[in-house]
Order: sequence, then structure tokens, then C-alpha cells
Amino acid sequence: MSKSEIQHRADFSKVRYAQCWEDSLLLVQALQPAGRHCLSIGSAGDNSFSLLAAGAASVTAVEMNPAQVACIELRKAAYLRLDHATFLELHGSRPSSRRPTLYAECRAIMPEEARTFWDANPEDVASGIGGCGKFENYFRLFRSRVLPLAHPRKRVLSLLEPRSHDERRRFYDKVWNNRRWRAIFQVFFSRALMGALGRDPEFFKYVEGSVAERILSRTEHALAALDPSANPYLHWILTGTHGETLPHALEEANFEPIRKGLQEGRFRVIGSPIEALLEAEPDKRFDAYNLSDIFEYMSEENTEALLRRLVAASNPGARLAYWNMLAPRSRPESMAKLLQPRASEAASLFHEDRAFFYSRFVVEEVLR
Repeated sequence: MSKSEIQHRADFSKVRYAQCWEDSLLLVQALQPAGRHCLSIGSAGDNSFSLLAAGAASVTAVEMNPAQVACIELRKAAYLRLDHATFLELHGSRPSSRRPTLYAECRAIMPEEARTFWDANPEDVASGIGGCGKFENYFRLFRSRVLPLAHPRKRVLSLLEPRSHDERRRFYDKVWNNRRWRAIFQVFFSRALMGALGRDPEFFKYVEGSVAERILSRTEHALAALDPSANPYLHWILTGTHGETLPHALEEANFEPIRKGLQEGRFRVIGSPIEALLEAEPDKRFDAYNLSDIFEYMSEENTEALLRRLVAASNPGARLAYWNMLAPRSRPESMAKLLQPRASEAASLFHEDRAFFYSRFVVEEVLR
């Protein structure tokens, strides 16, 4: 199988995710990428660049959606051509009126396909490349049209202020978690609306149970147990930009290590499904895998088939990290001699997950 299962069912011609909505801090801690050869699901590129920032010997970002490849290529060029402050402007993390000029600085070193894509979408450049995906537009609709039905802007900004754990709990229970909040959440984050406006209906084929209820539970954890003031993902959802805390790949301390890794040729982008890459490079071996939530869209049979191919492409001790959102997926018992779950470690990391859409974080280690 050289195509991913979801590739046969969903449209992959537009930007679905202009940012990575999985917490890269979990990946860095789980995969321990320093000195390792990493294979990473590309998406918008952020988490693949995070692995490079953490000292990976090499990172192969594999992505089957050409529009997502264009996102990665523009970020790659921006790391090489811009400084940290202007990178944040182009991304949309900071206000800017000169994004077209910044894009022009990056354009010359981008592949033709990526230039063609962004040249055809100047409005996405002008508004910030981190906000042009279908999922980000879903959040834009939420914060501009839906959230105000439950909370005025002043209260939203108050939620993002630093508080102690007990103060956060009280604020959530007494101020935030009102009847309107619960009602709009149940509707807006339902399977039907998320499929129509945010993700793709086919992404829910293997989902079990209520989508909204699971996400609401995780949202409560992010708002009350964790610190909203230090959560860049929450800041973007509620305000449309990042606060003082940035995602790992956008942090100033990681900017130069990423640039250096790119200059040294330790990063490559492959525009294909992961299955096709494994087939095309049968002798290539990897030590760490960022698999995003790709098993969410696969049957249990196809999940096992891909896991076996990944094990075959691994050095001993290689690590796999991935998320479950609503479809439970992990190493089947039939692979017990090949993959060892790191359940305790994964659960500890998941407790700190700031990107709160997922129901589980999975870490597994190759035994052979």
C-alpha cells in the first residue's frame, strides 16, 4: 500500500492546518531527538522543525497534501531569510503591515510549486500564514461569532491572565463554565459542525462516542488544571494571535538552531504519503517518529500494517509518538514482541498537553 487510507476518501488540495495543533513539547520529551534520525508527519511543519531545534541528526518531513508542503517550504525559507521578529510577523504571531514584503524575501529560495501556491493566495500571506488553514478558519468563526454569545472579550482576556491553580479552578467553576458556554460548545464542537467547518467528515469515520463531550472535558483540563496564560494554542484560539508564550518551533531560543540545521542540510521535505516514502526508500532507517494523529483515520487493520512497516524501517530502540483524538489506536497485542508501550511516560506527558483536543498520547519503543 503506497497510499494512505484517508487519501482515498478526503480532499487534500487545500491547507487544512496552517499550524500544528499537537504540543511539540510532548514530542521533544517523548522522542528524545538529539542525535536521532527522525521521520515526521509534516502538516504545517512546526513540529518537524521542533525536532530539528532539539538536535535531531536529520528530520524527514513527509506530507501528502501539496498545500501543506507549500506551508512547510515557506516556513523553511523564512527561517533562512528572516530574523526571529520578522518571522513572527509573517506567521501572524505578531501584528504586521509588511507581510507581502517579507514573503518576497523568502520567495526566491522556495521551490517552484510552493511559489506558485503562495503567489495564488496573496490574501493568506497578507493576513499571516499561520491563520490560513481550514482549522484556523474554524477557530476564527468560533471566537468572532460564537464565543461572544457566552463570554465578552474582557472575560476572555481575564481567562488568559496568570493565576494560581486554586484561582484557576474557581474562575472556571464560578465565572467561565456557565450554561451558555456548555450549550454553544456542544453545538460548535459536534461531529457535524467540526466535519463541515473544521476538519473533514471522513476524519470521523472511526470515531466512537460524543465528540463534543470529550473535547469539553479536555478543555476544562486546559483552562483549570493547566495555566491558560502559558498556553500558546489557547491564546491563538481565543485571540487570533500568540501571547508571550510561543509554540516551541517559534521560540526565539530555537530560531537559530533551526536555521543552522537547515543550512547543514539536516532537514528535507517529501511530498508523499508515509507509506510511499517507506516503499521508495526500503533501506532507510529511523530512530524516532512523529506520527501526529494519522491512525485516527485508519482502520485497525491498516494501523497494524503501517506499524509493522515502521518497525521494519527502524533501528533498535526507535521511538514512536502519536495522538488519539476520538478513535482509540495503539500497538495491537499481535505486535507485543516488536513494540513496547511506554504507557506511564506517555500518561505523564499527556497530563501537561497544552493542545487539548486529544484524548490520549501514545509512546511506543521498538524492541527488535
